[in-house]
Amino acid sequence: MKTDELISLLATGEGPVDRYALARRMTWALLAGVLAALLMTIALYGVRSDLAEVARTPLFWAKLALPGSLALLALWLTQRLARPGVRGGAAWGLLGLPLLVVWLGAAITLSGAPVEARAELIFGRTWRTCALNIALLCVPVFIAVTWALRGLAPTRLRQAGSAGGLLAGSTATLAYCLHCPEMQVPFWGAWYVLGMALPTLFGAALGPRLLRW
Repeated sequence: MKTDELISLLATGEGPVDRYALARRMTWALLAGVLAALLMTIALYGVRSDLAEVARTPLFWAKLALPGSLALLALWLTQRLARPGVRGGAAWGLLGLPLLVVWLGAAITLSGAPVEARAELIFGRTWRTCALNIALLCVPVFIAVTWALRGLAPTRLRQAGSAGGLLAGSTATLAYCLHCPEMQVPFWGAWYVLGMALPTLFGAALGPRLLRW
């Protein structure tokens, strides 16, 4: 069989690639994962009783800004890495911007606080459970994002796994904010970041296995 004939045979019946397949698959995965994380937050931890009151304060929205901005960047990065041959490149560096802003705010807060109050600002009341709670809530999002990536064509599997893990961790943190009573910037800079780092590292470790074609 000639090469041209083989190509024609392989291409028979094939239509154009759906340009919206990636967006549609990621959208469904995020909707399912985030809904599950919200339901888990309500069922396992409950919503803080003063949520309506605290939601009127700028500090609450600053609290959401850290995981929210990381979630948007991680979504962009995950969609890039879901395509074959695409590098993460400078997109990884952009992830440092929200972290630098929060850590700068934490440093300013700690420097202006009495020495005896600094430990409370960092550890709050829930430091022992915060990161683990976020890691637990991110499980359904992680599963959904991994499913979405497996149906696409990532070639840099460790990077794609990391981006997917960060996407899961940051969206789970957004859900956890409905419960978390901590309102100190140093607390977020330590324990929220740790909670989001866990699934990111987990995704990096398992990406080559879970996302392999």
